[in-house]
Amino acid sequence: MTYLKPQIPDELSAILADFTSTIKLKDYFTDAAKYPSFKTYVNTHSNKKNVEDILENSLEQLSTADEILRASKQYGVLIVLQGMDTAGKDGIISHVLSGLNPQGCTVASFKVPTDEEHTHNFLWRYSNNLPKRGEIVIFNRSHYEDVLVTKVHPECMEKLPENLTFQKNKDFWNERYEDINNFEKHLARNGILIIKIFLHISKDEQKSRLLARLSNEDKLWKISSSDFKERKYWDNYTKAYEEMLSNTSTQYAPWLIVPANDKKIARAIVAHLIAGAINALKIEYPPVSAENIKFFQQAKKQLEIEK
Repeated sequence: MTYLKPQIPDELSAILADFTSTIKLKDYFTDAAKYPSFKTYVNTHSNKKNVEDILENSLEQLSTADEILRASKQYGVLIVLQGMDTAGKDGIISHVLSGLNPQGCTVASFKVPTDEEHTHNFLWRYSNNLPKRGEIVIFNRSHYEDVLVTKVHPECMEKLPENLTFQKNKDFWNERYEDINNFEKHLARNGILIIKIFLHISKDEQKSRLLARLSNEDKLWKISSSDFKERKYWDNYTKAYEEMLSNTSTQYAPWLIVPANDKKIARAIVAHLIAGAINALKIEYPPVSAENIKFFQQAKKQLEIEK
């Protein structure tokens, strides 16, 4: 089969979701420092050996990679961000991806489906937001909500004919995973690089972040009552995520389970992953014809002598 697949740096291979076995999130650390390979990662990618340097270096690489991607218009890049509430999705977007040229980078945030969206198949609203060639699109939450939230809260499911619902069809969820995999395989076969990132935090870390927000009046706007209601379903969401990761991590669209208890480290890892994956495409700036080079040389001479 011919399709794009993201290249993962060897030092970060430990966070690659295993294709061959059932995923248990307890087997993946929420603290990056617990991965033996992380010390190698830091030592290799930073002269000063600190996370800020890694992030700065990765952001520079990402900016250059983004420019070449836009110029070549060969590939599109879809970045999928998922994680529990407070996992840091918005922070990743604002700190890691805000430096990209807005002409070629778009964030699509998916909230509760509208009545209109519910009248279509569950992938419809995501299909309308895919990247063009030369573009990066970030899905802040994504088509995976339809095998996460809908599992925990079945009342959020789109309206289906009764005989096609999960209550009547014992293969419903497996078939939905299959739909997602086929959707992503189609994209990968058509020049869309898919980078799927699950920001992995502990329940204790979520508690700390919620308390920090509650203790700071300037952060209260970031909190809603649903944050506390959904926390009660932590175990349900963990199970749903494990089933989703186990069934949808593929060669062409693997899941990266990024340790996210430390926000700065998570941002550095994500920037490094994205820059590396785009650079691995080995794309170049479009060639300039000999005729145009000659014209530009003449134009340069004219400008230099212009008074």
